[in-house]
Order: sequence, then structure tokens, then C-alpha cells
Amino acid sequence: MLRAAVALCGALMVQGLASADDDLQSVPVIDLARYMGQWHEIARYPNQFQSECLRNTTAHYGLLPNGRVQVINRCERDDGSIDEAVGEARRSGVPGRLEVSFAPQWLSWLPWVWAPYWVIELAPDYRYAVVSEPGREYLWILARQASLPIDDERDIFSRLTEQGFDTAKLRRSNPTGPIPTIPSESNR
Repeated sequence: MLRAAVALCGALMVQGLASADDDLQSVPVIDLARYMGQWHEIARYPNQFQSECLRNTTAHYGLLPNGRVQVINRCERDDGSIDEAVGEARRSGVPGRLEVSFAPQWLSWLPWVWAPYWVIELAPDYRYAVVSEPGREYLWILARQASLPIDDERDIFSRLTEQGFDTAKLRRSNPTGPIPTIPSESNR
């Protein structure tokens, strides 16, 4: 997972540069202290670096003394083993946007190891967050709890559609079994 995460960082950075004038907006402000802690992945666009993640996918964020954020991503594989990737996030200079890297610390000076991490939705009480990047190729719905009320999901999906995301591509991150597809709006 770590090698894939390093490769993703490079791919996302190149993609982020290519899509710099895209109209995707991040939230105007992130209170990093409130953002810290455990998040559960509710749904995601399929991606190569999480291809073995079957269930119980979480992200834990912790503020470091240097002002950066430690990122620990974990998931359970089909055989019950845990996959873990440890990285670091930093502010990008634009509110609502961070950059994340899973490369070894000694490579952190290279700009291409940092990938865009844009919080594009954030509940006022920080109960859920939606994360993407300027090219809209990656998307995660995160929540403080292992599930979200259907009204929150419906509202998130509606806003994602308005922002040009294909919600049919989202795959649920089921905490207890195989990942089903998220039903279309007409099936809700």
C-alpha cells in the first residue's frame, strides 16, 4: 500500500497542476484542531492503492509539533489482515486545502511527492467531510461514525452531482462485509 500511495502522490500532483483552473472549490476554512481524530470511510471512488481494502477503512489525523498532520490510513483486507499507510499532511496556503505525502520523510523536499487533499464538504459540526482533488478522479466521503444518516448521504450526493462528480462510481466502505454499490437517487 505504501508504494502505491507514493505513486498516487506523484500522479495526483501532476493531475492537480494540469487541472489548476478547474472550478472545483474547497471549503473556505478547516479548523485543523477539530479535524483531528478518527474518521471512518463511508464511500470512495475505486482506486489502485486501496484495491485490497475490503472493510473497516479509517483515517486518523493527529497534529504534529511542527504544525503538520500525521495521517494513518488503515483498512481490513479480505483475509482479515490490516493494511496501513502512514503519511503526513501540510497546509497548502489555500484555505480548505492540504497536501498529503506517503513518501519517506527524506523525500519530503520533492514537490511531486505531495498530492492535493481538498476538503470540498465539511459539516458545520465536523460529523462528515468529503475529500477530493482538482481533477475529480479521487473522492472519499468520511464520517466520525461508521455510518451516516440517509439524509446526510442524500444531501452530499446531490451536492457532489452539482459539482460534476459521478456518484454512481462511489463504492460503499462496508464495516462488516463486501462493498456494495451505493444505490442511485431513484432507489432511495
